[in-house]
Parts: sequence; structure tokens; C-alpha cells
Amino acid sequence: MPLQRNLSADRNETAGIQMKCRVIAVLGTRPEAIKLALVIRELRRRSDDFETAVVHTGQHRTMLDHALQFFNIKPDFDLDVMRPQQTLSSLTARVLDTVENACRRFEPHMVLVQGDTTTAFASALAAYYCKISVGHIEAGLRSHDIYNPFPEEVNRRLVGVMTEIHFAPTAMARDNLLSEGVPNGKIVVTGNTVVDTLRALSHLPQSWENTPLADIPHDGCRLVLVTSHRRESWGTDQENMCLALKDLVKQHPDIRVIYPVHMNPNVRSTVNALLQGSDRIHLTEPLDYITFVSLLQRCFMVLTDSGGVQEEAPTFGKPVLVLRKVTERPEASQFGMAKIIGMSRDNIVSEAERLLDDADAYLDMSQGANPYGDGHGSERIVEAVARWHQKKTPLLEPDKEFKLPPKPQPRRRKSDLANAKTAAAGKS
Repeated sequence: MPLQRNLSADRNETAGIQMKCRVIAVLGTRPEAIKLALVIRELRRRSDDFETAVVHTGQHRTMLDHALQFFNIKPDFDLDVMRPQQTLSSLTARVLDTVENACRRFEPHMVLVQGDTTTAFASALAAYYCKISVGHIEAGLRSHDIYNPFPEEVNRRLVGVMTEIHFAPTAMARDNLLSEGVPNGKIVVTGNTVVDTLRALSHLPQSWENTPLADIPHDGCRLVLVTSHRRESWGTDQENMCLALKDLVKQHPDIRVIYPVHMNPNVRSTVNALLQGSDRIHLTEPLDYITFVSLLQRCFMVLTDSGGVQEEAPTFGKPVLVLRKVTERPEASQFGMAKIIGMSRDNIVSEAERLLDDADAYLDMSQGANPYGDGHGSERIVEAVARWHQKKTPLLEPDKEFKLPPKPQPRRRKSDLANAKTAAAGKS
């Protein structure tokens, strides 16, 4: 693949001959790789329409490299921006400088960025400085609190200012963009591409041999999956969460907690100090994505502060307790498949016990289709980019955009029926 435009391509475009659309896809973290993998595959499948280069900033190194190897994605530019104890400003500056250099070498028509990472923000800014159009995948998510999550909320808002095509995963994300003045003609509702990836991976053979989960006993215990690493949770909130997990295993001898601990030392120091060696609490190294998906399929429920896990768990009907004050992904909560519970020790225990003890409450949060996607988001994105390059409108026909599935109806719990009878008896 040529990494620099050639003169014949320039002459053909000058003569009015439609050339391939040159696209750079930028990724730097494992979530970006997971959500961009099938977009990149679809771009390369349509090689008659696209010339594609992958830029790897290296914001996450080990975890990202494994994901890239699995999806057989070899970056064309490996920028290696990470430094020990770096600040957000120094990381932003290095991504900006190195991605701008990649843009000037490859001269794309569009730079695709994913989500709300520092890689996404700085890469969009680099493209803007080069006067290259930006396609923002997973656009329109908003918590409306610039410090929660930090710095992701501001990253995604700033990317939106520089974006030519906003690939909103849901209608609610589209409505956020419309309220901010983004023209409807520049928004495509695609569904979240993580659902595409999950569907592709869920049929693979599963084994925990030679993984960090290999030594966890298979004794019939219900598995509680925990992920927690966000900056706004460091310190007291993280401590509260750890103490709540100890309360839960003490009060429920039939559960095991599996907590893949993030590599960040601010997370590890707290978690290891409070949970290391606790009975039926298994702290593991970060899991490769295939193993994580396998665990997600097998677990009973999920406690998480991760935005991505909120999107992933509904695919497998796993209730999610969101360890945050607000979420930019409210669809699962509105569908009754997730609940925002914060980081209070007592609240974590009571909400988890509700699902552990009340079968009807559990079923209410387990039913329904994933409100974030249907497995065809990548195809919609690539088709919209092709139509944009060909100057066709609309970017995608409305009937081809992602539509929310029907909202599941809550079950009538036995406790609700008993309360209704008591109330009726009191009126008679």
C-alpha cells in the first residue's frame, strides 16, 4: 500500500476521474481497536473504493497489540507515544505531532477517530490542522458534566466541533448532536460497532486454559464480574467499592467476584491493598478480549464504571450496575438493563443483593435486545463514507440507519402483586 500520494493520482483527480477514497483509521487503546476492527476490515474488503491506512498511536501498548494481532490488523504507522508517568498534556502533544506527520505523508480524504480518548481528540485536531475531514465514530455521547468522566466528556465534545460526519450510535446520541446545532445531514445513526465485534466473537470456542482465569474453581458459584478504573473513582470511591465487594462475598457464600485489575498504578495500589488474598475475590491481570468476552457470557452480573462494558453486557443479557454518578450511555438504563448506582458502599451492596436475591428483579434486567446496536454498524459507517466521497446525499438512507429494538416490558414481581393486594385490602 502506498503511504504517500503519487502524481498520477493527483492528475486523475484533476481530470475529474473518481479516485479511491483514502482513509486513515486512528487507534491507540484497546477499546478503539475493538470498535474499529470490523470498520477497518470492511474498508479493506472494499478495496476498489478505499485505500486505507491504520495509525497506531500506542496510547495502550500491550493490551492493544494483542487485540490487533487477533483481528490481523497491522498498523501502517506505529507512533509509540507512551512515556512513563506522562501527563495528559504531554500525551496530547505527542499524539498531535505524530498523527499530523502521518496525515501529511498519506494525505487522506478522511481521518476516522473512535470515541473519546486522548488519541481521538488529538488525532481529530491534527486532521483539522491539515484541513482533512474527520469522521467521528461513536459521536454524540454526552454526560453533560465536563469532569465526569474526565477527560472523556470534553474530548468527545471537542472532537465534535471538528467533525465532518458524526457516526452516532443511537438516536439519543443523534438528538444530542442536533441540540448542539449539528446539521442532520451530517449525522448517521449506525449502532455501536462493539456489537458487531461481539457477534463475530461470541461463536468462537471458549477455554480458560492458559489464561488468568484458569485457576478459578468451577464450583457452581455465581460469578460477579467487576471492572473499575476511571480517574474520578480513584481514592475514596475505589476504597468504598472494594469494601462493598468484601461485604458481598461474606454475605453470599455462593458467589465469586472476578476483578481484572487495570494496569494503572493508582488503581492497583488501592485494589491490591484492600482485596488481595480475600476469599472468593479473584484479582487477575487484564484479560485479552476473547477471554473477557467469555467471562462476560458466563458471569451472573456485572459491576462496572466502563462505558464499553455497559454496551457489551446487554448482548448477553447480563444486568449491569454502573459504578458512576452519570453515564453518557443511558439507553441500557432506560431499557431496564442497567442501573446507575454510584460508589457508595451501602448502595453497591444493596443493589447487588437485589439481583442476587430477587429472581424477578434479575429477569427484568436480563431481557431484551441490545439497545446499542444490531451488528451492522461497521457496514453503515463505510457505506456512508463512500457516499460522502462520491458527494451523494443523504449519507445513508433513513431506512438503513440503526433503529432501537422494542423496549422490554417489566415483569410483574410477586412482591408487587403482594403489595397491590395489601393496598386493595386497605381501601375496602
